[in-house]
Amino acid sequence: MSYQFKLSLCNEAFQSASFANAAKVTAKAGYGGIEIAPFTLSDDPAKIPAAERRQYRSIMQSEGLRFVGLHWLLVSPKDLHVTTPDRTLRERSWEYVRSLVDLCADFGPDGVMIFGSPKQRSTTGGISSTEATRNFVDGLAKVAPHAAARGVRILVEALPKVQSDIVCTLAEAVRVVHEVGSPAVRTMFDTHNTNDETEPHAVLVEKYFDLIQHVHVNEMDGRYPGAGNYDFKPVLEVLQRRNFQGWVSAEVFDFKPGAEVIASETIRHLKAEIGRIGK
Repeated sequence: MSYQFKLSLCNEAFQSASFANAAKVTAKAGYGGIEIAPFTLSDDPAKIPAAERRQYRSIMQSEGLRFVGLHWLLVSPKDLHVTTPDRTLRERSWEYVRSLVDLCADFGPDGVMIFGSPKQRSTTGGISSTEATRNFVDGLAKVAPHAAARGVRILVEALPKVQSDIVCTLAEAVRVVHEVGSPAVRTMFDTHNTNDETEPHAVLVEKYFDLIQHVHVNEMDGRYPGAGNYDFKPVLEVLQRRNFQGWVSAEVFDFKPGAEVIASETIRHLKAEIGRIGK
């Protein structure tokens, strides 16, 4: 059988629409999976009751969707921070990450947690980026055994310097992964977060392929794929040739076109780009 991309959509594009509606539109557009921003479900996602977790899982299954994972992990509740010199707050924040591991596992098997959260990991309290990175690594190392036990992978997301001063390139993300040294901590690639990269994106994906477990696609200005001029073909080509087993997930930051347009136009464009491979 020829290689098949696993395409998914992030749910925050649906804004105030119900999760059931988001799942229905996502499935109808032709995606195989849905990725969830926890803050769209609750002001305190870790406290979502067991029965409600089963309900979300049932909604996904009823639409024929796979649960892909979580991202925008620490938007709510407010005031979490994982690298702060305030040890009490830092430990409370990492305990919250641990609770999100359980949420992720309860939503479905093989889920990933995309650890971006720029505001909640950037330097604060007068410490250096080196010290903050050390706190980030130490926190990940403490949470990793629980993630491994629950079958969840935490993926360190590189963020450009305009968003965060901690882990700004894929190479830096990989260094964090190596330092943590757990199979439950890996990395991912996001076309939107590449401002500080100096190598072609396809080269980066090839170089770090063995540690990349997930891919976000979007235009570099945050619009949906196809709304700008980003060339997705080279990255998709590497993923196909290397038999990538993760999800290619559309994460959009500009919601003005509306969720249905975003969903349909994104998958149309991605399939067209996939069709160009080898031509």
